[in-house]
Amino acid sequence: MNSDMQHIRIGLTTPHTCSYLPEQQERLAVAIDASLQTPDKFELLLANGFRRSGDVIYQPHCLNCQACEALRIDIPSSTPSKSQKRLLNKAKPTFHWELKPKMDENWFNLYARYINTRHRNGSMFPPNRENFAAFAQCDWLNTRYLHVYDNHQLIAIAITDIMTNSASAFYTFFDPDIPLSLGTLCVLYQIEMCKKQDLQWLYLGYQIDECPAMNYKVRFNAHQRLVNQRWQG
Repeated sequence: MNSDMQHIRIGLTTPHTCSYLPEQQERLAVAIDASLQTPDKFELLLANGFRRSGDVIYQPHCLNCQACEALRIDIPSSTPSKSQKRLLNKAKPTFHWELKPKMDENWFNLYARYINTRHRNGSMFPPNRENFAAFAQCDWLNTRYLHVYDNHQLIAIAITDIMTNSASAFYTFFDPDIPLSLGTLCVLYQIEMCKKQDLQWLYLGYQIDECPAMNYKVRFNAHQRLVNQRWQG
């Protein structure tokens, strides 16, 4: 861990069943100091393996498992793979993205369809506006909403925290009926956004190799993992 981060105060949650590996017990280390809730401090914490949920900053601190590894993309070195280029070409005729300071008014209908179709067994079910706001909103970060449209139809929103030198892909939801890899496409669009803003890193959260739903993350070129507090390409 960076020397500036070695003396932060943390609290530990009670162990509970892991959402990704049900045979494991999940426990989180939560950063207690409110002074860490600034864009600059959070950017440093991201580089040391932390994430956020609402205003809460945390990282996994499990007793018997180290499967979660923070993953980020080196934006200047990133180029799409052949399959990702094909995806971009399929989307190009009618798709476009826009970065907005708030979500379109019809966002909840899209979100509810996504949760009801893809995550009926997850912690976000049933879909609820207030619960989502508590999860997604953060008063002290520059959070933006990357909207994806097929012509004029909203099909995806990628919630993105933007800082001085990096961005964090916080959460994405999309039309579950479109037969394209919209999760991958949203990351490709976030990479485009980072390139336009001259950012160095895009953080994609945690990678768990044993969780098939996460393995799309390792298919992005120029990605790095945080292993034993060292970023490795």
